[in-house]
Amino acid sequence: MRFRAKIVDLACLNHFSRIINTIAKLAKTCILRLTVCKLYFILSDKVANGGASMWCELSQGNFFDEFQMEGVAAEHNEIYLELVPENLSRALKTAQSAKAVKIKLTNKHSPCLRVAVELPSLSSSSRIVTHDIPVGVIPRRMWNDFREPSVPDFDVSIYLPVLKTMKSVVERMKNLSNFIVIEANLSGEMNLKIETDLVSVTTHFKDLGNPPWASEDGCESSAQGRDLESMAEACIDIKKLQQLLAGQQVNPTKALCNIVRKRIVHFILLHEEVSLQYFIPAIS
Repeated sequence: MRFRAKIVDLACLNHFSRIINTIAKLAKTCILRLTVCKLYFILSDKVANGGASMWCELSQGNFFDEFQMEGVAAEHNEIYLELVPENLSRALKTAQSAKAVKIKLTNKHSPCLRVAVELPSLSSSSRIVTHDIPVGVIPRRMWNDFREPSVPDFDVSIYLPVLKTMKSVVERMKNLSNFIVIEANLSGEMNLKIETDLVSVTTHFKDLGNPPWASEDGCESSAQGRDLESMAEACIDIKKLQQLLAGQQVNPTKALCNIVRKRIVHFILLHEEVSLQYFIPAIS
């Protein structure tokens, strides 16, 4: 099992660093899945226990100048590692003006991701700062626990308003309640609501638009037979929503949310070569 990679391009390095920062805000620990073409960051808190789950995937070719890996076996050419994303985020913070960053899986006393940051120096020799990030190797028999979550059969799918606006609304509401109701319909309307014994606050968003999803038979599914005005709603933990919005350092080109009535809210943030899915279970 081997892995080594190198980033030389500073723009790619800073972009990768921002993605890791976002993930560190969403997950204390996560699984890093390495394949020949892609990296995945996976958080699968059991939704049954009220935990959120995350699936972030990026194409290695858009970030790394060199990328070599050998998985656990020829027919299972993948590596699954458990790590604390905050540790990786900290290591990359030292690399903001680096000439190059090398990442390598090592195993001296225990498995580590070694991040070697080559810093510019005035003399001919370069300064290299290394960080060893402890990782756990996930055995093959447990890989199935970290498969891509299936997109639930949702009642409503809607584009999100500007995330900064949504973030400031949610931050103000967070001081009033632990829970927030997200509701939306197929006419591009979405409401964020909190209701307590003392106060009831609703913020309305209009003209957001609803994504056209392709149905099973290849033609785009329309909202046939559905009442376009009727709202699908789910009540979720406001802290989890705030975490998602506060952690956004990758400005997504597309952001949308799918609501399964009273069951789950599924967020999808897309940015060129990165997609982040985040699932927050509803509170009954």
